[in-house]
Amino acid sequence: MDSLFGTAANNGASGRKTAKSGSKKCKNRSARYPKASNNPPYLPPEAEEGNIEYKLKLVDPTQYRFEHLATQMKWRLQEGRGEAVYQIGVEDNGLLVGLTEEDMKASLQTLRRMAERVGADITVLREREVDYESDESHRIAEVLIRKVPDDQQFLDLRVAVLGNVDSGKSTLLGVLTQGELDNGRGRARLNLFRHLHEIQTGRTSSISIEILGFDSRGEVVNYSESRTAEEICESASKMITFIDLAGHHKYLKTTIFGLTSYCPDFAMLVVSANTGIAGTTREHLGLAMALKVPIFIVVSKVDLCTKGTVERTVRQLERILKQPGCNKVPMLVSSTDDAVTAAQKFAQSPSITPIFTLSSVSGESLDLLKVFFNILPPLSNSKEQEELMQQLTEFQVDEIYTVPDVGTVVGGTLYSGICREGEQLVVGPTDDGEFRELTVCSIQRNRSGCRVLRAGQAATLALGDFDRSLLRKGMVMVSPEMNPTICWRFEAEIVLLFHAKTFHKGFQVTVHVGNVRQTATVEALQGKDELRTGEKAVVRFRFIKHPEYLKVGAKLLFREGVTKGIGQVTKLQPASQHPSKTAPSQSCEA
Repeated sequence: MDSLFGTAANNGASGRKTAKSGSKKCKNRSARYPKASNNPPYLPPEAEEGNIEYKLKLVDPTQYRFEHLATQMKWRLQEGRGEAVYQIGVEDNGLLVGLTEEDMKASLQTLRRMAERVGADITVLREREVDYESDESHRIAEVLIRKVPDDQQFLDLRVAVLGNVDSGKSTLLGVLTQGELDNGRGRARLNLFRHLHEIQTGRTSSISIEILGFDSRGEVVNYSESRTAEEICESASKMITFIDLAGHHKYLKTTIFGLTSYCPDFAMLVVSANTGIAGTTREHLGLAMALKVPIFIVVSKVDLCTKGTVERTVRQLERILKQPGCNKVPMLVSSTDDAVTAAQKFAQSPSITPIFTLSSVSGESLDLLKVFFNILPPLSNSKEQEELMQQLTEFQVDEIYTVPDVGTVVGGTLYSGICREGEQLVVGPTDDGEFRELTVCSIQRNRSGCRVLRAGQAATLALGDFDRSLLRKGMVMVSPEMNPTICWRFEAEIVLLFHAKTFHKGFQVTVHVGNVRQTATVEALQGKDELRTGEKAVVRFRFIKHPEYLKVGAKLLFREGVTKGIGQVTKLQPASQHPSKTAPSQSCEA
């Protein structure tokens, strides 16, 4: 079972680079920050690729040198999709030399001029003294450079919010996104609820999406100044999109759907300090690790407990994280310096698990979480993003609405390609395995208008008068030339995490693959008659209600009562009726 909770897939904290003319020789690609100590003599050698740049000093450069430095900064920003980190006082090989106060001042001034040249802002994250036997103190500085990319597409990170019922998930999000502390009785969470019964019970039962922005200087941009979502999007150069998931066990299928379908970059597990690890906490932690979503932990409600109780909860979490099934390295964040280190290490090493202790009522340590979000880099890099955008369009349908004067609207994530207003796509599969033509009338991202949608972005698409009854969650909207594979049957290599008795042919489970959620029957187990907890096998499943669009290699999660398992799709058996026919196109006109 150790392997099934493998560490999260990590594509590096930033972009990659293929060539950089007339610059440094190729360097090692490795972890780029110090492992444990705050003041080590070395950082790992600078990587040629990525958004992290080492500079020994930047004092009075010539005009030619300045132009070269500005071009280099532009490249690093491109690699980090609008963000770059400069280490000043560090040689290319990672040696921490440090600068005198005068040289540091001059270097930061040059860095500001470079940032102005490329239209970016700089924020000094931290300065540290380097311990050398010298009369004069030497310092190194870590600086964040950020700009809104030229295409005006802000950097967007998706964070799934997990945790047991009543752990304070929605309250924490309300405080972060509204900019106002809670009154201790749940006032902050009221804006997040979508249904009357949620307001009455105080429990989330549906998936709600909330946004928190940061401008190019690292300042928080939220609803506190009566901003609309559109104004937040305009002011922010980085956006954190929170996916608030249900904590109660009876809404577990909604929580799993949010984790598999919304493709979160990270997961935030909220644990109440006074109740500790209770209810669905372990289950949510296991789900995030099974789906290889990097996870960090927030211990909330510290204002209700003694210091000893908080420490006991943290120790309890550390014990679980260090167990063989998890193999995580807990990292308690207690200062701004810790928050900066945690954000950088978390993105580059999947085993690091930052732990925050905070209160949504007193506001204690809330700023540390904001610093963490501000600095947290994207996992995917610019090269991978470009490769995804060059593929054919594929949009996963997660939500379906009818909006007055707009018509049918679908919400979801663009998995690959580029989607534009007015584009012709086909949607399916229907119950008989067909795809139907439609037109994308308009696009909205984070509740503000958007003309072009790029791979990896979540949005809502208006489809005009397209018949809503033809749509369901789990469908895909794809480019007409894609010719997607539709299947009733598929094979998957699975690991049975838990089962009360034995798992055998004829057993029915709810299967989650991406945005697909449907009951399937076990038709065959390769080379075995039955499976027990912890065993692996290749299993053939058959959907019960309708065929689905699946991909080989997709992560799979299934459950039924106490039965749980994970795996990967290995083979598809295409449906006999091929989706070559399409129904008549429906236009956007009312």
